[in-house]
Amino acid sequence: MTGHQPRPGGAPTAGAAARPPRAQRQSRPIRLGPRSVAALVLVSAIGVAAFGWPLLADSESGLAHSRDAPWLFAALLPLLLAVVVATIADTGLDAKAIAMLGVLAAAGAALRPLGAGTAGIEPMFFLMVLSGRVLGPGFGFVLGAVAMFASALLTGGVGPWMPFQMLAMGWVAMGAGLLPGAHRLRGRGELALLAAYGALSSALYGLIMNLQGWPYIGGLGSGISFVPGDPLPENLSRFLAYHLATSLGWDLPRAVLTVVLVLTLGGTILAALRRATRRAAFDAPVAFRPHESAPRPDRTPWT
Repeated sequence: MTGHQPRPGGAPTAGAAARPPRAQRQSRPIRLGPRSVAALVLVSAIGVAAFGWPLLADSESGLAHSRDAPWLFAALLPLLLAVVVATIADTGLDAKAIAMLGVLAAAGAALRPLGAGTAGIEPMFFLMVLSGRVLGPGFGFVLGAVAMFASALLTGGVGPWMPFQMLAMGWVAMGAGLLPGAHRLRGRGELALLAAYGALSSALYGLIMNLQGWPYIGGLGSGISFVPGDPLPENLSRFLAYHLATSLGWDLPRAVLTVVLVLTLGGTILAALRRATRRAAFDAPVAFRPHESAPRPDRTPWT
């Protein structure tokens, strides 16, 4: 006898067994629970303090980030692990999510050297933005930081700037996961939103990283040099002049490339990520039940 098995509460409809309801087929970003939010707030607060503390330090402080970078890196790794553990505790992530994290981080690390650092061309930005959009802010933050760490090892770019790059890239991917319309906005509207965010975040990444490197030029005596202990508005005006004079040639090409890649490849990659997320079913509960047809032994092994 052929046909669909009846469902509780009503007769089956055509194609019901072959195709699940649309609400079940939608991909869902990995949600943030209270522990995940607390871990992200903590690591972001430490990152803001690490980037901005020279602006508030007095003239007698040691301001070289080469001194504080090892401490920041030592604090950042367990905090990243805490974000992952908190997300697992809140949502029940499994090995599939960790495997996807590894694959996307490796892809991002492989994309970064393609530009060879030429004029700020870094194609990994568009992948981080798209991944954060699909997989959510918590997963996106960890992905951005891990991808930047892997790319630093791959390109030999390990230095006092590396933990700051990890934080900044984590914020880029996390911000994409916080954009509105994750469940409703699709098509050209979503690509336009992600392209605009990609351009803005690519430019802000350069701004934040300049804040990390700017104290190195303190004491050079130029009009854009950092002056330890000066009032905050004066140092900020010098920093803005420094950023405009040194960084536009890197930030604008990075932003333009991110926009082009999102508009041309974004639809295909978003669809692939969402398909993988649906099939992985990160938020599906896991239950183990004994198979009813499993044969039972007639006697114990020792008899």
